[in-house]
Amino acid sequence: MSAVLVRSLMATAVALAAAVITAPPIIRSLVRLRVGQIVRDDGPTSHLAKTGTPTMGGVIMLIATLAGSLAAAGSHLRDLGWALFVSTGCGLIGMLDDYISIVAHRPLGLRARQKLLFQLVLGLVLGAYGYITPGLGSEIVIPYARGARLDLGIWYIPFVALVLVSATNAVNLTDGLDGLAGGTVAIASFAYVAIASRLRLPAVGVFAGALGGACLGFVWWNAHPAAVIMGDTGSLALGAALASMAVMTKTELLLIVIGGVFVAETLSVAIQVISFKLTRRRVFRMAPLHHHFELAGVAEPKIVVRFWIVAAFFAALGCAGL
Repeated sequence: MSAVLVRSLMATAVALAAAVITAPPIIRSLVRLRVGQIVRDDGPTSHLAKTGTPTMGGVIMLIATLAGSLAAAGSHLRDLGWALFVSTGCGLIGMLDDYISIVAHRPLGLRARQKLLFQLVLGLVLGAYGYITPGLGSEIVIPYARGARLDLGIWYIPFVALVLVSATNAVNLTDGLDGLAGGTVAIASFAYVAIASRLRLPAVGVFAGALGGACLGFVWWNAHPAAVIMGDTGSLALGAALASMAVMTKTELLLIVIGGVFVAETLSVAIQVISFKLTRRRVFRMAPLHHHFELAGVAEPKIVVRFWIVAAFFAALGCAGL
């Protein structure tokens, strides 16, 4: 077993334990503070039962990811500092969004352009980090092309910003069913553990392992019926974490494959909006895609497990493209 894989598994174990153990007191605190989920009235009617479920549970994953990273990083902590910074930064944006939503008693907190601006800033920071860091630079790997690379030059910085914005919002769209986003991000994270092990990148392996463990520990409490919901605090942080790992491994394009479920969810929304605007007809019963299956009568837990299986397929396919 490689040293990278050993460190990754250690990070996974610590983060998993941290999430499972810290969740109950955090959930109790959220209940006392009356930090409850506000469900949109234009979603499936079955989701109205989720109203009042403690939200902002993404804090659990942020704490657990940090714990796992600190426990296993050793001398590599500095190398994964930017991933922790960017994911925590996006988590704070999500936390502000959740807080405004709760205080204002509305399903949406920050305005879309406000969230986009904050995400762009962090994306540009991440892109600049990759651009100036020795060993990273402005090249990106072309998937399934036997190590071929493309040098984007200075355009690499806005490209990374686009990757981060896309990833954060894709995970946010996927976070609509109990255990769905947490489970799919865990699977994608373990794909990055495999990639880090192959590329001998211990910092990435530790961060990916910690993130995967944190997600699994969170799903323990978020499984249907959820005792806590991650909110934008969690979904934005998770998307930023995936983007960070893609930058650190130069697999920004491969993230499209590894995160195939997130891409499908995002495309379903885009197709639905475009179709309705052009033809006044809907392609899906409701978007994102998981809601389509809900309205088709498939039980929520069954949808989640099936999406996990699809996510595992895309993760394996992505690992094969390096």
